Amino acid sequence: MQITRRSALSLVGAALATPALAATADSPTAPAKPASTPYTQRSIGSPKAPVTAHEYFSLTCTHCAEFATVTMPKVKPELVDTGKLQIIYHDFPLDQVALKAAQVARYLPAEEYYPFIEALFSSQNDWAFQPNEDYHASIFKYAALAGMDKATYETAWNDDKLAQFILNGQQEAEKMYNINATPTFIINGKTYPGAMAYDDFAAAVAQAAKG
Repeated sequence: MQITRRSALSLVGAALATPALAATADSPTAPAKPASTPYTQRSIGSPKAPVTAHEYFSLTCTHCAEFATVTMPKVKPELVDTGKLQIIYHDFPLDQVALKAAQVARYLPAEEYYPFIEALFSSQNDWAFQPNEDYHASIFKYAALAGMDKATYETAWNDDKLAQFILNGQQEAEKMYNINATPTFIINGKTYPGAMAYDDFAAAVAQAAKG
């Protein structure tokens, strides 16, 4: 199953509207920059892996959380850590809360990115869906555990340039790759929508490795 993009995000885009970038650091066709900044590629696995999976996700997507908590615990040790697969992450926020969380995640050192988003997915119900939730305060709890200080957190939260960068990447994904739901995977050029079970995901990776 998958979740389609929520209309609320259009309000965010309107508030930050600028011309879309020709390419973003997260584009499957754009080269990654050498230095780690909030704008550079976030990924796990060897760049020399024979298979590359691009994952388009939202931190408030329940099906993305399902993939992260059910499928990834097998994918990482069996496919990523063994050198068979690289996963490149692409922010596709479904709402403003997901956008803010994505901004914060990108302000962490690149090596802390994956553990942080996995922590958010594992505890998604606690910080994303509680009635009258103070999202600013609840997300900071996890950022602080990852080593982020309050000043950096506030900078990340209020970084409109980064927010626009993320939204530009989302627009590009919609136009160039027809991404309209989360999670969606592009594995060596082939698109797979939805929270894939491990056997299905592993089979797609194996098929891609055959060329």
